[in-house]
Amino acid sequence: QVQLVESGGGLVQPGGSLRLSCDASGSISRFYRMGWYRQAPGKQRELVANIIISSSTTNYADSVKGRFTISRDNAKSTVYLQMNNLKPEDTAVYYCNALWAISNYWGQGTQVTVSS
Repeated sequence: QVQLVESGGGLVQPGGSLRLSCDASGSISRFYRMGWYRQAPGKQRELVANIIISSSTTNYADSVKGRFTISRDNAKSTVYLQMNNLKPEDTAVYYCNALWAISNYWGQGTQVTVSS
């Protein structure tokens, strides 16, 4: 059983920063890849960033490159998403994802709202 619990969302002004955390049950070393997706109202869920656990290779959506950073801490079984220079269009529910073998696992999501 895999459980992913996101935290760190909230309300922030444009230009502000937030750090999201995804705490996994058990070791994250068993996962091939972990990542963050987001879904805004009326829109499809989209990839924000992901990281290959064994190599730390990262991948970002063009819309967040240079502003967001994904990282992982194997000892804490946690993946982070540091979000800087937030924009109103970043407003969405952010979901943590883990790929293990052929199965995808999802967290419950955390709301990020960027507004003045």
